[in-house]
Amino acid sequence: MGQNKIMDNRKVYRNKSFTIYTSAIGTEQVYLVASVKDKDADPIVTCGEIYRQIASIIKQTEIQIVQEKIFGSICIQTNILKVREDVLRDCGVYEELPITYIQGQPFWGMGLSGLQICAIKPSQLQDKVWTIYEDRVPCGRGMNRNGATFLSLQNIHGLKENHSSGNSRAEQVSRMFDRTDRLLRKYGAVFKDVVCTRIYISDMLNWYKEFNSIRNAKYTEYGILPIKSEGLISEKIYLPASTGIQADNPKGAIAVMNILAVIRRSDAQLEVMHNNGTKQRSAYRYGSAFSRSTIIREPNKKCILISGTASIDEQGKSLFPGNTREQIRKTFEIVDALISKENVSLKDICHATVFLKRQEDMSIYQEVANKYGLADMPAVCVIADVCRDELLFELDAIVAVENTN
Repeated sequence: MGQNKIMDNRKVYRNKSFTIYTSAIGTEQVYLVASVKDKDADPIVTCGEIYRQIASIIKQTEIQIVQEKIFGSICIQTNILKVREDVLRDCGVYEELPITYIQGQPFWGMGLSGLQICAIKPSQLQDKVWTIYEDRVPCGRGMNRNGATFLSLQNIHGLKENHSSGNSRAEQVSRMFDRTDRLLRKYGAVFKDVVCTRIYISDMLNWYKEFNSIRNAKYTEYGILPIKSEGLISEKIYLPASTGIQADNPKGAIAVMNILAVIRRSDAQLEVMHNNGTKQRSAYRYGSAFSRSTIIREPNKKCILISGTASIDEQGKSLFPGNTREQIRKTFEIVDALISKENVSLKDICHATVFLKRQEDMSIYQEVANKYGLADMPAVCVIADVCRDELLFELDAIVAVENTN
């Protein structure tokens, strides 16, 4: 049996204003995370400097971006996207690609928090990457690898623009899932092929139960959830990994969603499995339809997509209400237990988002992260409400490692 090669191919570029983490998994897969550190830095200037470094990495490695997310204040979104395009054009690496822009406020209040990029470099002649369009607008990327097709969709929402009616929360969320389903079917996939969703929800605390109810109904319609669940063990129901977090978006939609789906041929050299861990049981036991993580195993590597994780016990009860330090510590403990059975640790995280409810708790997060040896975890830190009022911290992440014989 192969052993995991603990990631020793991470490069860190430091600047007064930001840090860029580049994690290469073999010769095919690269994760880029840029985290802004300086509250006094001009966000537009900083964005330009970040993308000049990213352009340099793209040129050197010949990677192709398959998903990109930017976290920052909505009020600077137009300028951020313009400087991004200007810099990438100037460097000769611009492509018209989908970008997810999320209101992820930095801990100092307003500005740019950072960005995350997943990229690949096809290594086989049959491998290819293409852009997915909807009504001539890029909305995702597709790629072929190891006998499977990967579909990454971005910015999927259900808002009817220029309509005063038909835009209730329930109607928007239902259309968001149906729109995703139609796009998947266009490329030969179904919703059961989805391995991860990241959902950014406006005003979440006031209607998260309603959101869960709508999602459950759509998953039942798509055949993901059984019509009757009596006698079924929640852990035996296949569900994608997921994040559901408070965040506004430039469209003004009630929610936007990014998804990753994997379609496997009969000869596919990979497997997908869900994982509900040891410190928390299936979230579906208390009405949230997602697995704690999804694992994609390929011949030379594996990727663990970790759901948004907070300080919740096996029965679904919130732990340490009001105690940020203990909630962060407990969350790290839960995630570590979730991934340790795969012989990896928190230090192998190559792509993460840290959500803090309160700005003043950033120093506590940094203190706890230092104690766990995670001061340099490739993460974007944002201020956002978590799914329950008493929860003060959440983390979602990706762990990717090479396998060696």
